[in-house]
Amino acid sequence: MSDTDFDDWVRATYAETDGFTVLIVLLGIEGGRVDLLKSAHLHVIGDEIRWPDMAAHLDGSGAPWNGVVMFRAGREGLVADDIARDRLDQLVRALNGDRTLIRDGEFFNRDGLRLRLDDAEPQPPVLN
Repeated sequence: MSDTDFDDWVRATYAETDGFTVLIVLLGIEGGRVDLLKSAHLHVIGDEIRWPDMAAHLDGSGAPWNGVVMFRAGREGLVADDIARDRLDQLVRALNGDRTLIRDGEFFNRDGLRLRLDDAEPQPPVLN
């Protein structure tokens, strides 16, 4: 089984930090829209998790997601639960106001491959 971009990111980030807390926001992407669905935080204390396991955990949310963005909760690596909750709350509020902040995170599709958020170009109206 080949590695995904997610797998590479987890290994590299864990090697850099020896453990980190990640803020996770599940996204619904359709028709040029990016909707915030659910969010959580996770403490990563090893680099063994691979994309199929992570995707199964994300599917457990019950949300019909097709994208996910992940942010480190802090440069200090692992952060306490109360700090992670506060930072996640701040992040979700910020994303509600400005979806382009997704560019600052690690943005993956359902296959664990990196996505890029480009600016939307105005579309001419469709006249019937």
